[in-house]
Amino acid sequence: MLVRRLYHPRLAQASYLIADSESREAIIIDPLRDVEPYLAAAAAENVRITAVTETHVHADFISGSRELADRTGGRLYLSGEGRGAWSYTDGYLADAGATLLHGGDTLRIGLVGISVLHTPGHTPEHLSFLVTDSAVAGEPMAAVTGDFVFVGDVGRPDLLERAVHVAGSADAAARQLFASIRHFADHADHLQIWPGHGAGSACGKDLSGVPQSTLGYERRYNWAFGVENEAEFVQAVLAGQPEPPAYFAEMKRINARGPGRWQDVKRPALVTPADIVEAVESGAIVVDIRPAPDFAAGHIPGTLNIPLNRAFLQWAGSLIPADSAITLIGDEAQLTDAVRDLALIGIDHVAGYAGPEVIEAWQRSDRPLEQVAHTTIPAVAAGIATGAVSVVDVRGAAEWDAGHVPGALHVPLGALRDRVAELPRDRPLVVHCQGGGRAAIAASVLLAAGFSNVAEMRGGMTGWRRDGHDVITGQDG
Repeated sequence: MLVRRLYHPRLAQASYLIADSESREAIIIDPLRDVEPYLAAAAAENVRITAVTETHVHADFISGSRELADRTGGRLYLSGEGRGAWSYTDGYLADAGATLLHGGDTLRIGLVGISVLHTPGHTPEHLSFLVTDSAVAGEPMAAVTGDFVFVGDVGRPDLLERAVHVAGSADAAARQLFASIRHFADHADHLQIWPGHGAGSACGKDLSGVPQSTLGYERRYNWAFGVENEAEFVQAVLAGQPEPPAYFAEMKRINARGPGRWQDVKRPALVTPADIVEAVESGAIVVDIRPAPDFAAGHIPGTLNIPLNRAFLQWAGSLIPADSAITLIGDEAQLTDAVRDLALIGIDHVAGYAGPEVIEAWQRSDRPLEQVAHTTIPAVAAGIATGAVSVVDVRGAAEWDAGHVPGALHVPLGALRDRVAELPRDRPLVVHCQGGGRAAIAASVLLAAGFSNVAEMRGGMTGWRRDGHDVITGQDG
């Protein structure tokens, strides 16, 4: 048997190629919209993709399952469990020619057996796959668990309620997840866990960066396996879940009704500095993907800064409205990656892009660059004491409840563009997060929204605590 894990760091997402060494048949599980890496992996391993499947209707990226099946001639398998408002539509299933899978089914990939488990909780239709190398063993060696069991955590059961507003669904999903974990725990200790996500994904709250584990290890060290009481589990799994990125609801809709083809995504052209100037002056969304220090040192007024780092897609998906045409500014080596990654979450309308030379062109046209001001923790503390500043905390709700600056306003970064009207304009605004990454983005959002006196607090909440300043805990204050 042959196994390849294909990992996308900005989505913290893992797909799996599993093949039989003799027949050279292969299955791909949970492919992204860009199917080229799977085609390349199959060619490199000299295997044929004969089956494509996915663990559930994904919320954090557009699925490439149908396109990959179409391009390889492989059979498409999708979950037939948990049918409801947010499962695959009948029209998509019929149009794609998908074969429905249910718990207890088995797929054969040469001598490799893929047994289907229905593991609801994260979503009602969620499947996991037990992998057996029948050439050498009569029992499974691993489970592809998708968003069910991670290393150190389990999939969040609140997305249908919080992301797509299915009222009251979180509690019932948490109870389903509890039951799924209890059933899954009956498998052997040596069963390897091959999860769909790692650290940085918003599909759980405390995922490990370790790529795989074993069930025996998770039973001992994953908190979810140690809670025996259902009510205690429900309370624990729902507590402290991060705010879901705004784009999750749209991803659910796209994947349930059938995504468009990767081949149909238009690639933008390099545009001139004059085009960038026109875009900014017309009020179009222009995103500067350079590192935060470069943006802070000098940028075109009105542009947003979403650095092309591991959190790029989370914040792009939260801050860029769906179907908006955008223009990118950044180093040419990064722009191709940025355009590709944006398309993975459905932001297909990149009208154009330009390199950093547009910054110089702006200056040559006698227009001033804008900078992001920074301030120190002692200066912020003094400003709070005299009422001279307003502090805006852009962290998540769980972080806020665990401790925040007295008198601060709480507006999570993902909601900031929609809530700028709530912020005062009669005094300077100081933004902060835990360490600085989110605050840098927030400062750019506020400057682009017309706030003229914005500063980022260096050191964030980590520094505030370290310096011994007062901290308020809970939802109030």
